[in-house]
Amino acid sequence: MKNTLILLTIVALAGCKSFNSGPAVKFSGAAQGTYYAVTYYDKEQRDFQPEIDSLLSAFDMSASVYQPSSVISLVNSNQTDTVDDIFREIFLKGMEVARITDGAFDMTVMPLVNAWGFGFKDPEKLPEDKVDSIMQYVGYKKIKLNGNRIIKSNKNVMIDFNAIAQGYSVDLVGSFLEEQGIENYLVDIGGEVLANGKKPGLGLWKVGIEKPTENSTSPRTIKAVVSLKNRALATSGSYRKYYEKNGVRYSHTINPKTGYPVKHFMLSASVMAKDAATADAFATAFMVMGLDKAKEMVAQRDDLEAYFIFTNPEGVMRTYATPGMRRFMDVEE
Repeated sequence: MKNTLILLTIVALAGCKSFNSGPAVKFSGAAQGTYYAVTYYDKEQRDFQPEIDSLLSAFDMSASVYQPSSVISLVNSNQTDTVDDIFREIFLKGMEVARITDGAFDMTVMPLVNAWGFGFKDPEKLPEDKVDSIMQYVGYKKIKLNGNRIIKSNKNVMIDFNAIAQGYSVDLVGSFLEEQGIENYLVDIGGEVLANGKKPGLGLWKVGIEKPTENSTSPRTIKAVVSLKNRALATSGSYRKYYEKNGVRYSHTINPKTGYPVKHFMLSASVMAKDAATADAFATAFMVMGLDKAKEMVAQRDDLEAYFIFTNPEGVMRTYATPGMRRFMDVEE
């Protein structure tokens, strides 16, 4: 569904100074195959980077499919059926979104992600019968959690947290900062963002949504700027990660109902929610659904706002923002 590397970079536009709390504490590092950046205001000027690095390392050992000894890797290889609290919380949130979206978001898509070349295996040429053979192991109803024990309908069922785990890790860092008494902060992991409070004396946190480009090597520019307070923002898109074979472009977003990469006019979906895991999961689900179904679903929910970038049948770029999202946005030309 979604790769570990962020698809659309969301740039944090954070102020550096405050008249009330002293200068912002800022640091960055590497996590989950991408970057992380944390900004917060603390009168004591404490440096929490060592603790956050440890937190993110522990997170990887639970939820990263790129760590051979992580809990999720051991579950996928049937070396264990017992999970930890981090795995359990991500799984339950993912199953909730799967049910709400009728399987547009589906964590069992891993065998398809691998087969299409977006996981940890090399790409395969996938004839229809190959896709059909994989589909028997795909479907969120084929796996469940009983206590801390995973139960699969078949040992070949595999789990992919990549479309929700990055957002969840942002929430973990945010929760850690709040436990330390930090009220004003911005956490950005690979473009998934959680903003709490304000920049003291400088207003709301501002983040940018990237303008889709024709190919993965094009320069990055900002399409819209969103003001955030006590909200998360996550973006999923179809144009940064793909591969071409025999003149056909294959998007990394796999439709778990068909087994094939999505093919529609949606270029990116940005979702605002109270937590980053929810925003992350719904952004992927909306990319699977396509524009019309995504607009219909977000209109039915008072806990989500969204900004969709798409092309019309003539290939001209267009946008749609929910009324709630428009109140917090400045759109660039």
